[in-house]
Amino acid sequence: MILNEKKDSNVELKVSDWEIDFYSRPIIEENGKKRWELIISSTKTFKTEEIFLWNKICPANEVNSIWLTKALTEALNDAKKKGWAKPSKIRFWRSSMKSIIKNSLENFEIDPLVSRRTYELLDRIEFLEKEIYPKEKGYVSGVLAPSFTSTIENDAKPLPEAVRGDALTISEITIGELKSSQSWPIEFGDIFPIENSLDENISVPGLRLFSENRSLALAAWFSSLEPVKLIIKKNQLILEASENDKWLVTDLLDQDANKLTEKFAKNKINSFGYQFISIQSTPFIQKFAGFWILRDMNLIS
Repeated sequence: MILNEKKDSNVELKVSDWEIDFYSRPIIEENGKKRWELIISSTKTFKTEEIFLWNKICPANEVNSIWLTKALTEALNDAKKKGWAKPSKIRFWRSSMKSIIKNSLENFEIDPLVSRRTYELLDRIEFLEKEIYPKEKGYVSGVLAPSFTSTIENDAKPLPEAVRGDALTISEITIGELKSSQSWPIEFGDIFPIENSLDENISVPGLRLFSENRSLALAAWFSSLEPVKLIIKKNQLILEASENDKWLVTDLLDQDANKLTEKFAKNKINSFGYQFISIQSTPFIQKFAGFWILRDMNLIS
């Protein structure tokens, strides 16, 4: 979401968070080393239809915060020339690169955020891996090094008692309703534009939480989670969040779990895997203590 508006020489700059991945790619260079590459995508917002995309290949012997700092300086300068403000926050999710990225971002006074809410970045990497890398010399089919997959092996932890609320329901809203979410009164959350090509009557699944007296406290806690997607595992509804967290939302009857599993699978095919989480004081109030749009994506495998 847009955090603020900045101006430079009386020209309004486009403002967005960034999402980055600094890692090896499925290509062997002529020197026999794996290709390393920095990939950047801005986060989609309601204020601009554009997305800032940028990438740079890193020599295998220079994979460190010094090289990354130089590359990010170049990217920030390029972004400014194209009318983008410096991001205040950068999301990334590879734990093995955490130290390098955090050390580098200290030079720019940009907040590092370990999060898998990097939907635009993942779309970009998927495009590169399907359409660009296979055409390059040295391409190797398959994965050269471990990367983030859609399966997180951590056991799910029960949601803390204090944030379970008074009641919850598994519900659905339409794509058209998600598209209008930018005009809703929302205290905490994270929303972004929905794919225009989708039929507005398609329904997407989600989780609704209610707490008459503590809805704002619940929403603030969920906001700190960086919620990523809802999944069904056996007879449990699980929320994946942050870097590799799993939270057990509720147990389900077998028949309900089977229905939701089928619904979630169809949703990934029909509507880009969109989901939602809403938090309200009651089901009848037209105000949200919290609202998040999620996407169930197969992360890079």
